[in-house]
Amino acid sequence: MTDTTTTQVRQRDTPKEQPPFALAGVGAIAIVSAIALLASAGRYGFFGDELYFIAAGRRLAVSYADQGPVLPAIARLMDLIAPESMVAQRIPAMLVTVAAVLISAQIAREFGGSRNAQLLTATAYATSPFLLVQGTQLATNTIDTALWVLISWLLIRWVRTRHDSLLLWASLATAVDMQVKWLIPFFWIAIAIGVVSYGPRDLFRRPALWLGAGVVVLATLPSLIWQAAHDWPQLRLGAVVADEQATIGGRYSWLPLAIASAGLLGGVLLIYGIVALFRWEPLRQYRFLAPLPLLLAVAFIVTDGRPYYAAGCYAAIIAAGAVRWTEKTGRPRTIIAISMIVISVVLVAFSMPWQSDSAIKPAKSQADAGLSIGVYGRFGWPELAAATATAYQSLPEADRADTVIITDSYWQASALDVYGTNLPAVYSPSRGFGYFGTPPDSATTVLWIGDDQSEVAPLFASVTPIGRVDARLGFPGSTRDVTIWRCDHPRTPWSESWPNLRHL
Repeated sequence: MTDTTTTQVRQRDTPKEQPPFALAGVGAIAIVSAIALLASAGRYGFFGDELYFIAAGRRLAVSYADQGPVLPAIARLMDLIAPESMVAQRIPAMLVTVAAVLISAQIAREFGGSRNAQLLTATAYATSPFLLVQGTQLATNTIDTALWVLISWLLIRWVRTRHDSLLLWASLATAVDMQVKWLIPFFWIAIAIGVVSYGPRDLFRRPALWLGAGVVVLATLPSLIWQAAHDWPQLRLGAVVADEQATIGGRYSWLPLAIASAGLLGGVLLIYGIVALFRWEPLRQYRFLAPLPLLLAVAFIVTDGRPYYAAGCYAAIIAAGAVRWTEKTGRPRTIIAISMIVISVVLVAFSMPWQSDSAIKPAKSQADAGLSIGVYGRFGWPELAAATATAYQSLPEADRADTVIITDSYWQASALDVYGTNLPAVYSPSRGFGYFGTPPDSATTVLWIGDDQSEVAPLFASVTPIGRVDARLGFPGSTRDVTIWRCDHPRTPWSESWPNLRHL
């Protein structure tokens, strides 16, 4: 090896000096974000999925029909520490969201970003209507997004330092994320395409990368075995998501909603960051990130994924945009940045769930509820539990011994599992709850909670309405305009009919 070649290798493998971390400023942004999340965490009722995580956590398994075991395990732990506490359930979501704010600033620092670039990146993350507000509830996307941010930082840091231990840590984070939901493979495929196109191609020659990939496969194997034994429900769920997306515009609305979820400041820096990664020479070694959001957008549009599926990559791209923006100084840039920050702060402040009950208007439809009630609604779960208990107590005592409860949706079943007291066993053919158990064949009387008699009537010899749930701020079809039916004498034993009733 010549002296020139040796010098080039040493220069490549020698980490560049980083700017100081803007600890005070970024820390202040993180603290304000934490206060905002904590102040709003207990103001509104459990989101339906949060109740489902608690119910699933009481039935811990290596996998579920619609997700991995991480969220149920977290929910179970918090439920043991503080039973039925909304704030306790949401603390993990708040912690990982605030951590993502801090890591996003660290990504800007890895790019060589100054104090201002780090502050601008953290501010953009903390004023994103999606990235911050998702921290108000425990959800798969909350944990998934934060893990994407962590993995992005580890990978970007590896590019600068070439410390292969970072690849192992990224692999471990990926293994954990595979126990949340199966979106992270899209990230790595897009990264691989970017690396093939722009380098650094020596990434593929690092044993740590392939060792880490093996760790991911081994960690995911129990979940894969469970899924295969149950006919891959997590993959089949994609068709359900596609139908849900159709109610809000389908593929045509994907890109506008995806950009809007980043917020004003975040959206501008997101677009600016893509351009910077493609064209700005100081970010040349990170150019493999430039196609990342574009490839993810194509993948999730084609597969009818949700607009926020790609949000985990926003931090890295926003950081690149912030570094490029702050590289040049001048009064116009300062005025524009401050204006966007002020508007973004105002917008995110209005996105937080701080309204009083009286100020909230009931959702007009399930589509309307899906867009708004997750942040602003009370949902009416206690009302559902109370109405169900009343209906159950109205049954003759002799009939109660052979009575079970079946609900239309897994949200309803989860709510009764958490809020219900002195109720019989609860079942639902919906989503993951359908795999929790089958009603016993001895159950000759059923309290069926739903709004469509035509679906229930063919299953029984007799169907009679005996109760109703109609919470003002409830979710249509779940806790508003819902009937409780007494159903007697199933026409087919549950052991035979249940597999056909299950649906995602």
